[in-house]
Order: sequence, then structure tokens, then C-alpha cells
Amino acid sequence: MSQAEVSRMGPSLVPLATLIGRELRNEKVERPCVKYGQAGLAKKGEDYFLIKTDCQRVPGDSSTLFSVFAIFDGHNGISAAIFAKESLLNNVMSAIPQDISREEWLQALPRALVVSFVKTDIEFQQKGETSGTTATFVLVDGWTVTVASVGDSRCILDTQGGVVSLLTVDHRLEENAEERERVTASGGEVGRLNVFGANEVGPLRCWPGGLCLSRSIGDTDVGEFIVPIPHVKQVKLSNAGGRLIIASDGIWDALSSDMAAKSCRGLPAELAAKLVVKEALRSRGLKDDTTCLVVDIIPSDQPVLPPTPRKKHNMLTSLLFGKKSLNSTNKATNKLSAVGVVEELFEEGSAMLVERLGKDFPVNSNPGIFRCAVCQADQTPTDGLMVNSGPFFSPASKPWEGPFLCTNCRKKKDAMEGKRPSRPMVTA
Repeated sequence: MSQAEVSRMGPSLVPLATLIGRELRNEKVERPCVKYGQAGLAKKGEDYFLIKTDCQRVPGDSSTLFSVFAIFDGHNGISAAIFAKESLLNNVMSAIPQDISREEWLQALPRALVVSFVKTDIEFQQKGETSGTTATFVLVDGWTVTVASVGDSRCILDTQGGVVSLLTVDHRLEENAEERERVTASGGEVGRLNVFGANEVGPLRCWPGGLCLSRSIGDTDVGEFIVPIPHVKQVKLSNAGGRLIIASDGIWDALSSDMAAKSCRGLPAELAAKLVVKEALRSRGLKDDTTCLVVDIIPSDQPVLPPTPRKKHNMLTSLLFGKKSLNSTNKATNKLSAVGVVEELFEEGSAMLVERLGKDFPVNSNPGIFRCAVCQADQTPTDGLMVNSGPFFSPASKPWEGPFLCTNCRKKKDAMEGKRPSRPMVTA
């Protein structure tokens, strides 16, 4: 490609490793201070949350600290929410190779989150319980924020620029036409509740089961077309910082993203969380469990994220996100220190496991042993078990082009794609 062609294409992509390398070489850029607050009120007692600020990429190395914040909104019981809270982080860590650099770890996170959500779902289904849960799982490492979510517990980002942006996608059948099409194509039925032959009422639901969500962890009794594969987004904040508001739908059914952000700007995170819950109650009353986490990622010399005048909303979200694109003509795209600019590093929401795992999955270094990309179980290729082929597909299946999957995880993949009936694998 000629220099002229490169020039016409606009700014080149900047790898994550390069961005982080610039930080490490720049003594003026320091790790941010992470402050948080939590508030909530219970109606059914099915909301759970996780706050863990002392996580380490390398056990025993305090220089590798990162934080985790998560919301789990359970339904049909609390067991799935509790199980996900206790399992997801461990499953994330087990899915990432050890002895890799920070930038490699951050690059591995999106795929590891997909693996951990699916693995957690499989492990919970093996318990034979039928409850389910949303999961919005947020990892903060320096100025980099990675969010994985299924269901409708939302995470928003409010920066000093005053523009509020979603870091999650709501997986509600009522509001997501693409998810409705996927569910019906996989064998589910979508419709409203019909009470004794009367007119249909309420939101769109998936049948059997009557779940309003298209993605969750658990829900064994509903069908495998309700998948645990998360939407994942990874962004890098400027050193001006930003505020995350992570909450269950008890908040978002009462407040828009803009209303929630505006209600607590300029206040410390602990007080901000309480005010968001208070505003939701004032608007709608206590109709559902209501849980809110506020996380401030701010320069270490600032006590609180300062308020700024709200900008007029522009449908071109590039005003906030400096998403790296070959078609971009914004000369300031890579100027990460600009106030309010956020570098979008990764986003993917496909419900197809083959698209999320990819073809470049790390290979097990032990020759003759194959490690399942989802459950991390080691197996030898015996009894017809082969890599990328074999008798594990129903006639409707296409050849698997992804990494090695064990028998149970292959069955899970096929069931999620509607290629075989869902049969919970219960272990004694």
C-alpha cells in the first residue's frame, strides 16, 4: 500500500500495547484512584452485588492490582445470583494464561469473560436448579474499563465531557428485535402473556418459561436459546477520569441513563449511589429490588470527580468515544489526554460462541493433551474425540472451526444454537 493510500485512509490503528506503553513511559501519567459507593433497597431480596478492590493479576504482586464491581439480579430464586457472584471471577482468572504482560492480559479479557460466563452457566445447570440471574461484571485496571453483561442490569459511563454512554446492551425481548429473531430462529417462541383467552398483556416473553430476557445465567427450565454469552465492551478513559453507574433494572425502569448521571454529579461516590436510589424511588416507588454501585475512576490528586456543564447530546457518539477507525478523519482521535475523550478498545455482542472464541485460541503446551476452551478440562483425543471435527454434531451442525471443546461444552454450544434439544446435565 502506497503512502498516499495510507494518508487517504486517515489515522492508523493504535494497538492497545502501544497505548499502555506510552503510559508507562510517561512519568506524568499515574494509576487512578478508584472510589466507590453502594446503595439499595430490597423488594424480593434477589439482587446481589460484588465489590472487590484487591484483585491481583499476578498473585502476591501488589503492582498488578485491579478492581471488580458486579450486579446480579436474580429471578425465580436467588441461587443463580449467588452462584454467579461466587464463581465468575475465578472462572475469568482460570481462562487467562499466566505469565503474560498487562497489555496481553487486557487483550485476553474479552474472550476470557465470554468463557467464564458460559462456564459458570454450565456449572450452575449441573446443580439441577432452575433459577436465573442477570450479570453485569465490570473490571477496572488502571484507566481501562472492561464490562461484560447479560440481561438488563445496566452500566453507564459519565465523563467530564458531560455525555452519558451505555457500556452494556439491554437483553430484553421487548426492546431488542435482533435478540427476538435469534431466539425464534433457535427454537424459542416469543409472545405476551395470555390470561384465560383475554387480550395479551405485559412485555414480550420467551416460551417455555415466560422469561422477559434473551440472555442470562441459569434458567435451565427455559431453554438453551436463552444464552449466557455476554456483550463485552472495553474502553480506556483519559486521565481526566470518569464515573460508572452500575445498577439493576429497579433503577433503570425508573430513571433514564441521563437522569441517573445528572442526579449525582459532583458528589462523592458513596453519597451518589444513595441519591440515585432515592431518585428512582421518588420517581416510581419500590416496585422491584433496587441496587446501585457508583465507581469513580479519578486522578489520585482529586477527592471527587468534578461536575461539568452538560453538553448538548449529539447522536454521533464519536464526540465521546475516540473509536479507532480507518475511516476516521478526527486528528485528535489518539490524543488521550483530552478531557472527556474515551478510547474504545473492543466491543462485541454476538451470541454465537464460534464468533466469540475465534480461531487463535491459545494452544495447550502439553503435547497430546487438549484443553477445552470453555471448562479448561484436559482430555486426550480418544473415543472419536477430535479437534474441530468428529461425531459431536447433529446433522444440522456446521463444521466447528473454533478451538477444542470437550463433549459437554460442544453439546452446550449446539443447544445454544438450536441444533439439539436442551438436556440439563445434572451431576450427583
